[in-house]
Formats: sequence, structure tokens, C-alpha cells
Amino acid sequence: MTFVAEFIEKDLTGARFERVSLRGAGFTQVYLNDARLHDVDLSGAHVRSAMLSGCRLRGVELVDVEISGELRNVVVNGVDIAPLVDAELNRRMPERAKMRPDDSDGFRAAWAILERLWEGTVARARTFPEAALHRSVDDEWSFIQTLRHLSFASACWVDRMILGDVSPWLPLDLPWDEAPPWDGFRWERDARPSLDEVLALRRERQLTVRNVMTTLTDEQLRLRGHSHRTRLAPGGELRRSGMPPYRPQRGMGARALCRT
Repeated sequence: MTFVAEFIEKDLTGARFERVSLRGAGFTQVYLNDARLHDVDLSGAHVRSAMLSGCRLRGVELVDVEISGELRNVVVNGVDIAPLVDAELNRRMPERAKMRPDDSDGFRAAWAILERLWEGTVARARTFPEAALHRSVDDEWSFIQTLRHLSFASACWVDRMILGDVSPWLPLDLPWDEAPPWDGFRWERDARPSLDEVLALRRERQLTVRNVMTTLTDEQLRLRGHSHRTRLAPGGELRRSGMPPYRPQRGMGARALCRT
């Protein structure tokens, strides 16, 4: 019987692995910041929701490896692959390059693209049976859970941070998996609302974002750099907000829908 190592919700910051076989190992919600891996076999390893900032891998075997996440300053055999990956993704989907705007008109254009793309995604989702929309693949969120998290994220960044609603969340909103509980908001990760229920909430959040985008100015964007906790009050002035730190959910994307 072969034992497969699993590292779940572990802080391995600064850890050292030398002449170790981690073939087929699983890393979930693991911190490997500033870790050192030397002469390590990682063939077939599964890494999900892991932080590898400052991690150094030397003499490792990376065979049959799939990586999905944010890549910055990722040097493989002397080559920073992050710009190459970014360029290839933009080549495959030219509209992706517009998702990092630097002025108010760019934000409005990007939001219009996102809404159009989501219309197509939702139309496809409606062709699937309800059970498929609740199905998870590779431990990732289902399509319904992904929509619930997007609603939560909109509530955090727009309703609370910009519009100043101190508690904008609704029961169907879904935080990231590792979110700590806080007063006034309870959620059920495994709830099974219908597609129409979550879309009604999603449309409400989208309308709020659209209204904010309509009046967004370049001056407001310049002021955003002063603090990630700055918010825009209804009168137009920017103020501080005490919102808890937000983390986007890693592994979103509703693979269950894509692979069904």
C-alpha cells in the first residue's frame, strides 16, 4: 500500500525539503513562503490554495504538473515565465488584456465585457440539469458556489468599501473557504439554492456595480492608492472603512460545469 503525503492547512513557511520524494503529494491551503526544496521529486503533485512567495526550488522533478493561479516573477531555468503565460492567455482571449484598466473609461469598458461574457456563461449553464450546477470537480467550487462568492466579493468591494454599507451581506453570499466567522453574518457553504435564486442576487450586485461605474472618475481612481481601506461615500468623498481583509477564493472557475 502506497502512502501519499497530504499537507492540509499547514504553515510550512521557511521549511526545507532535501532529497525528498513528494510524488503525488497533496498541498491544500498551505503556506510555503520562503521554503527551500532541493533535489525533490514533485511529479504528479497537487497544489491548491498554496502561497509560495519567495519559495526556491532547485534540482526538482516537475513532470505532469498543472499550475493555476497568480504568477509573478516565476523563474524557470533562468526564464521568467509569467510574462510569457500572460501574453499567451491574452493571445487566446484578447479581451483579457482589458481587465487591468488604469482610467475610469477603461473600468467601464472592462465591466461591460465581463457582463457580456457572463451572459454567455449563464446561458450555457441553463442548458445543464440542476444537479450539474451543484457538482464539484477536483475539490473546486460548483457553478452555484462560484456565483455566490462573486456576490460576496461585490458586496465587500462595492457595497461596503465604496458605498459604506457596514453589513451588506446576505445569507446566500459565500466567503472564501478559510474566512473566519464574524458578527452579523452566517453562511452555509453547502446550501443548494436554485440557479434562479443566486442569479437574482447576482443581478442585484451587478446593478450596484454598474451604477458605481457610471459615475466613476479618474480622480477617484488616483485616490484609491492612498489605502486599500478607502471608500467612496455617497456624497462623492473618499473615506476610510474598517472592512475585514478580503481574500479571493482560489480554485474558482466552476470546472464542474466546463467538464460535464
